[in-house]
Amino acid sequence: MDPRSVIIRPVISEKTYALIAAGRYTFRVDDRAHKFEIADAVEQAFGVEVVKVRTLKVRSKPKRRGLHSGRTRSWKKAIVELAPGDTIELFEGAAVEG
Repeated sequence: MDPRSVIIRPVISEKTYALIAAGRYTFRVDDRAHKFEIADAVEQAFGVEVVKVRTLKVRSKPKRRGLHSGRTRSWKKAIVELAPGDTIELFEGAAVEG
């Protein structure tokens, strides 16, 4: 698979910024992608060395808007651990102001 089709977008939250200090970056990935494809896509897209990939499925949540009820989409999240000394500048530029 093409790296741009595997990695959909980075996940930006307070929890993911806490993981960045440990060298772990979080991405929303394609539901069909497996760990080896995710590792290859991150290495090709950002020029870093991937040590470990952890994946999980984020379940859908029930939502209501007036009388209409439904669910959000479920999606796949990958937490990628990089080799010591490697960073991804995409995350570094958007620091959370506290």
